[in-house]
Amino acid sequence: MPATIEKLDVVDATKPTSVVVSYTGPQLVDPSCEYGDCNRLRLLPSSPPVDNVIPPQETRAFFVDFAVDSPTTLPKAVLHHLYAMGAENPGTSSPVAIDYLAAPFDISSGKPRVIGPPVKGDHWVALNGCCLPGFPHRTSLAPFNGLLINGQRFAIDWKRLDDSGRFFEGDMNKNESYIDYGADIIAVADGTISSTLDKLDANTPGKLPADDPVLGPQITVETVDGNNIVENIGGGVYAFYAHLQKDSLLVKPGDKVKKGQVIAKLGNTGNANASHMHFHLMNGPSVLGSDGVPYVIDKFSYDGSVAPQALLDADLFLSGTFFEGRLAVPQPRTDELPLAIAIVDFPS
Repeated sequence: MPATIEKLDVVDATKPTSVVVSYTGPQLVDPSCEYGDCNRLRLLPSSPPVDNVIPPQETRAFFVDFAVDSPTTLPKAVLHHLYAMGAENPGTSSPVAIDYLAAPFDISSGKPRVIGPPVKGDHWVALNGCCLPGFPHRTSLAPFNGLLINGQRFAIDWKRLDDSGRFFEGDMNKNESYIDYGADIIAVADGTISSTLDKLDANTPGKLPADDPVLGPQITVETVDGNNIVENIGGGVYAFYAHLQKDSLLVKPGDKVKKGQVIAKLGNTGNANASHMHFHLMNGPSVLGSDGVPYVIDKFSYDGSVAPQALLDADLFLSGTFFEGRLAVPQPRTDELPLAIAIVDFPS
C-alpha cells in the first residue's frame, strides 16, 4: 500500500526526544512554491512530486538543511524521526500511523576543504549555489552506476555583474557582450590535472541547448558540462571547472598546477544558456559518477545577494539590473561558502 509522509524531525542522536528542526506541510510538498523552504520531498531522478504519497515499490528523497546561530548549539550527531501513514507490517490491510528513527549523520566527523577562489575581481554572483531546494544544483540527485549521486550539491555557477548590476552590455545575442565572458579561471589549489575537454564551440546566448529540438538530442554525458577541467587536489578530492571557452585551456592531463594559476577562460559551452563557470569539488574523477564534497573559500567579501524573484522573472539573457540586495559596504569573510545568489568580491 502507499505511504503518506507527514513529518520529518531532525533529532539529537544521543537524546532522540530533543528536536533540532522539524519539517511538515508545504516544506514537504508545495506545487505553488518555486524555491526556498519547500518541496523537500523529491522524486528520483530529482523533481518535485505532486503530493506527499509514496506509491508501492517507489522511492523518494528528502533534502535536509537548516541554519543555527552557532555550531556550538548543534549535537555532534543527529538522527531523523520519520512520521507517516503506511503499512505496519507485510500483512497490514489498511494504513496505520507509523514512526521510526533512521539515517544517522555524524555532524562532527570532519571539516570542509579550504580552497582559493576559482575567479577574481568584484561582483560575482553565486548562481544556483547551496542550499535551499528549488535551485538546479542542490536537487540534482540521480542514480549512477547503482548509487545515488548528488555531485552538484555544493556547486556554484559563477557569473559576473558590471558596476551597474548588469550581466551584459550591448548586444545580448553576442557572448562577448557578457561581463564575465573570457574571464580568467584560476586553480583553487595546488594539484595535478586529471582530465580535460576542449572541443566544443560556444553556444548562442539566451538559448538552453537542452530545450532545443535539434541541439538537445546532441548533448551527451561527455558534453553536457561543456569544455572542462578536472583537477586532482589531493586527499581523494577533485576540483571541476566547466563550460569553458574553446581553445582557452592552458593545461593538459598530467600537468602540475599551483593555487592561483590561470588555467582557462570562462565561456558558454555545453548545456548553458549564458556564459558562466560551473565549479564544484567531488570525491572522484568522474564528473557525473562522483559525490559532491563540501568546501569553503579562504578569502572574499560578501556584498549582499540578488533578489530571488528578480532572477525568476528574468529572461534567458538575464536582462536587467540585479543590485537591489547589494550592501552599502562589503563584509570581509574567511573560510566560508557563499550561498545561493550571494554577490561576492574576490581579491584581484
